[in-house]
Amino acid sequence: MSKRIGPKDSELIKQYRSGNEIAFEKLVEKYKSKVYTTIYLIVKDQGVAEDLLQDVFVKVVHTLNSDGYNEEGKFQPWLMRIAHNLAIDYFRKRKRYPTIIMEDGENIFNTLKFAEETIEDHKIKEDTLELVRKLIDELPESQKQVLIMRHYMDLSFQEIAEQTGVSINTALGRMRYALINMRKKMKQLNVAYDKTFYPK
Repeated sequence: MSKRIGPKDSELIKQYRSGNEIAFEKLVEKYKSKVYTTIYLIVKDQGVAEDLLQDVFVKVVHTLNSDGYNEEGKFQPWLMRIAHNLAIDYFRKRKRYPTIIMEDGENIFNTLKFAEETIEDHKIKEDTLELVRKLIDELPESQKQVLIMRHYMDLSFQEIAEQTGVSINTALGRMRYALINMRKKMKQLNVAYDKTFYPK
């Protein structure tokens, strides 16, 4: 005898794509508590979590309507990944000046003279920050996740390990490779750097 209660996620998605709005409402009701809890555990702010909850389902609707969803039978993991990524992105957008410490203990911005005296200086500062954000986005997902959780969210490696379901050693390893990759990318792009900070 089947223990399943109600239609499967794939059936609800099919119904929604056929124009049944109630099918989507059932998906929202089924998962909104789990999604909210996931987001809240990351952002630790009720208002922000509620806003991001809405954003998650807006993104789901957009993806389903644009035929971008192709993970048949894996709706829940896909949904939770969206929730997790939006929560992480919230920190990246909110915190403009992350304190990214390289593996030698130096702040990534220590050698950059950020004077606010001229428009040119301000533009250089903004361009550099934008470049850092771009380099972070180009990292492998697991490395990007750990770097943002550590340097934007100020989580300990114990907390990162618990939230990502890996060992502390794995979290540390991912951070190390993230920083090594950041360093390589900056050197490849010929970013101005202090040679004592980025030794050859």
